[in-house]
Amino acid sequence: MLRGCFELIGDKSISHRAVMFSSISKGHNKISNFLMGEDCLSTISCFRKMGVDIQIDGKNVYVKGNGLYGLKRPEDILDVGNSGTTIRLMMGILAGNKFDATLIGDDSIAKRPMKRVTDPLKLMGCNIEGNDDSNYTPIKIYGGNLNAIDYHMPVASAQVKSALILASLYANDTSFIHEKIKSRNHTEIMLKSFGADINIENLKISVKPVNELFSQDIYVPGDISSAAFIIVSTLITKDSEVIIKNVGLNETRTGIIDVVKNMNGNIEIINERLVGGELVGDLLVRYTPNLCATTIDKDIIPRLIDEIPVIAVLATQAEGTTIIKDAQELKVKESNRIKAMVDNLKILGANIEELEDGMIIKGKAKLNGGKINTFKDHRIAMAFSTLNLMSDEKIKLDNEDCINVSFPGYFDLIKSLTK
Repeated sequence: MLRGCFELIGDKSISHRAVMFSSISKGHNKISNFLMGEDCLSTISCFRKMGVDIQIDGKNVYVKGNGLYGLKRPEDILDVGNSGTTIRLMMGILAGNKFDATLIGDDSIAKRPMKRVTDPLKLMGCNIEGNDDSNYTPIKIYGGNLNAIDYHMPVASAQVKSALILASLYANDTSFIHEKIKSRNHTEIMLKSFGADINIENLKISVKPVNELFSQDIYVPGDISSAAFIIVSTLITKDSEVIIKNVGLNETRTGIIDVVKNMNGNIEIINERLVGGELVGDLLVRYTPNLCATTIDKDIIPRLIDEIPVIAVLATQAEGTTIIKDAQELKVKESNRIKAMVDNLKILGANIEELEDGMIIKGKAKLNGGKINTFKDHRIAMAFSTLNLMSDEKIKLDNEDCINVSFPGYFDLIKSLTK
């Protein structure tokens, strides 16, 4: 069982943005509780290559910003590693700077579609080269002289939205970005604190170009996407009770909490407060033997897209049939997460069916042991690790190191909570 109280590691999405926005601001920035995961360290590496002075001291990062137009042309290729956030958001920044830069990543990044970003950037006048009409890496961007855009996003994606907002800071007039469904809004919140002129009206975002951004000290709240694995482990492991402190509770990210409550999960938010414009609180989670099935669709998908793998695990332990649909985005993550979850859960004995845009899971299942193909995907690896706490048979991951992308120290934390 899991028992204890701990402070969660920093949010990955906010850590990325904190480094990026600090780098293009004017002045000195301190980022506290930064996530020292491989993805976020890739962001630091890329901006160092563009002349930004970034120092790391424990869980704090100090950035001496170069200003909005102060980045330098990198002498080396910018390697984003496994980080989709790094490459997509950085394309928006590079589009506005008057130099050329080439972006690459690992094998997973090489398969992830980039036209959703490069197409609208081209509409703004940016010259971009890349494989398959700039859909795949390596991608070369020749930045500068951007035109404003009035763009209706075909997909609900915070990464695409953020790239366009960042590019709009450099445009010649006010840009308008229209979302289909509200996606996570860390970019809008944080950029406003740096002095950006952003207005939000329902699903319409207007961005006026600015001459400069100004430095800020940033506290990074705990990552609710990482908390999800501890939440599920606690809910399905007998006699468990855990308090997770300082969890980011931004309304665009709390879909996992809503789903757990819909499934009758014993979860409570305590000590809510605002920190740097972001809602933060502690989560009290207890073992719940009477979980029930639910349906997850387009209305909530953007608020929990990264948590669907571990929600699928939770659904195997709930009474009834859980349906997950409208989740096509899972196919273009670090792996095809629909297929990865379905195939691996079948190996363990789950009653699960793959859909074109999701899955159908029939509970309550007694799962067997087995070897899991993680596809080097951190979310897949952690999702299946949750089952080892309640399974009589060993569940082996073919790759544990990939978890360091987003949750360094994950297994040490689990060990410290295991009683």
